[in-house]
Amino acid sequence: MKTIAAGKFKAQCLALLDEVAREHETIVVTKRGKPVAKITAVTEEKVDLRERLKGSILREEDIVSPVPFTWEAA
Repeated sequence: MKTIAAGKFKAQCLALLDEVAREHETIVVTKRGKPVAKITAVTEEKVDLRERLKGSILREEDIVSPVPFTWEAA
């Protein structure tokens, strides 16, 4: 785990973020010698689409029968 001062991190932020993404190394940002933030790479989770939609779809048994009420003409 790499440690870097906040001022140096601010100056090199974009390059350090690219490094974290590329090498999957964690960087701890310090302020006055005390850790204040941890920068880590994000890993994408594979989510099963069926699991995400489970319980969100309603099922209607009969979609072709007439509606049980009549529409009134305006």
